[in-house]
Amino acid sequence: MIETVVLDVGETITRDDRYWASWADWLRVPRHTLPALVGAVVAQGRDNAEALRLVRPGIDVAAEYRAREEAGCGEDLDEGDLYDDVRPALRAMREAGVRVVVAGNQTARAGDLLRALDLPADLIVTSGEWGVAKPQPGFFQRVLDVAQASANATVYVGDHPANDLFPAKAAGLRTAHIRRGPWGHLWADAPETVAAADWRINGLMDLVGIVR
Repeated sequence: MIETVVLDVGETITRDDRYWASWADWLRVPRHTLPALVGAVVAQGRDNAEALRLVRPGIDVAAEYRAREEAGCGEDLDEGDLYDDVRPALRAMREAGVRVVVAGNQTARAGDLLRALDLPADLIVTSGEWGVAKPQPGFFQRVLDVAQASANATVYVGDHPANDLFPAKAAGLRTAHIRRGPWGHLWADAPETVAAADWRINGLMDLVGIVR
């Protein structure tokens, strides 16, 4: 029986297109260029920050992030960034008696923005607030700490096999891979994804049937 569902953020509950568009505008490159580079570097197993370095070699990403904030061009999340099924799915799971947690690789600022959306979740937390990020085992230990359920009764939902499924599985959690966003589609049918996923879903409403 599933008692707790823990959801990744980017391309699980939120779209990343506006995030990368804002970086493209800041770096003064066409909006299609940066997402294409992000896709290329991640498919090669590299961090998505490498795409920023391809656009501007030698960039100090942390310093540039601060500069964007100071210029009023920093992180922003609003209702339009949520996938349409987020609120109904989270609400239905809570009504079914399931604890709902949102936990992904985001900044502390993103955590504040997500909580301001008043989502039907019991807890929203980010790697920036925890001080440890996926795919590090410490992140999934923190997931277990806040799940308030055993690992076998907790499912971690995400789109990225290497960041979400594989380390969650290694931590003993149940896993659900969502076919959403570039990584969710790219690796949806890969044998290692199929092997690691307890469930493979096309949207968050599929989780409602699973937890019931």
